[in-house]
Amino acid sequence: MSRSTPKKGRTVTLGLLQHACTADPRENLATCLAAADRAAKDGAQIICTQELFRSQYFCQNEDHGNFLLAERIPGPSTEAFQKLAKKRGVVVIASLFEKRAEGLYHNTAAIIDADGTLLGTYRKMHIPDDPLYYEKFYFTPGDKGFRAWDTRYGRIGVLICWDQWYPEGARLTAMDGAEILFYPTAIGWHPSEKAEYGVNQHGAWETIQRSHAVANGCFVAAVNRIGLEQPIGGDGIEFWGQSFVAGTSGQILAKAPVDKPENLLVEVDLTKVDVTRTHWPFLRDRRIDAYGDLTKRFRD
Repeated sequence: MSRSTPKKGRTVTLGLLQHACTADPRENLATCLAAADRAAKDGAQIICTQELFRSQYFCQNEDHGNFLLAERIPGPSTEAFQKLAKKRGVVVIASLFEKRAEGLYHNTAAIIDADGTLLGTYRKMHIPDDPLYYEKFYFTPGDKGFRAWDTRYGRIGVLICWDQWYPEGARLTAMDGAEILFYPTAIGWHPSEKAEYGVNQHGAWETIQRSHAVANGCFVAAVNRIGLEQPIGGDGIEFWGQSFVAGTSGQILAKAPVDKPENLLVEVDLTKVDVTRTHWPFLRDRRIDAYGDLTKRFRD
């Protein structure tokens, strides 16, 4: 566990749970619950899991059998985290493979308040289809839009992994009042490409999220997994860890290691949101009358 501590104000301590996953969903749930409990005991008030923490990253191939990993929301995982949230008085963001109905599945984050109430869910809006990231086979795009929730410790927004690359999602969530943007994530290197592209790939991932903090004057918390996960017959993905929290000017406040499990605890002062937005009034100076073409796919 590592901790970053600012000057006191309207502070809240974030807990980012970074770890490896096994092939056993029950073991992964137990690992994540234990990590969340430790984080709460150490002072975390808002705890966020990594993306799809109950399993290894199954989207590396297209296999109908993997749909058996999905669960209902509310369901066993949300119930377990609701119990923990109520017991420890913490807010929890849990990233799950949701079975919404027969044949209808989502990549979903459940938002649980500190009294154990399930406040709602966010369904991943942007779904990738890249080598070893065959998510379109599994996930229906989200239909709940971008929004924020009032919790005991602040107003938070949640987006998921591939959503990280889209400034529109961050902006709309911030416009709904989010003081902190959380991004549960599962991203890493293709081992065969790491030497040539690895530095640039990780740099782009970190930079785009720091830019969301700058553009919106809010905090950003990205939670990633670690470990090499190899499906049968493939090189797999080497997840690059490095979960981090960025401040309202995009500065890195704290970062977890590349290859080690970590409960990254970071205190943030939510009064910085108003201070930053007042001194860098990007929201004030937006030309909302000129952005209509953003609803088009492309300007021909």
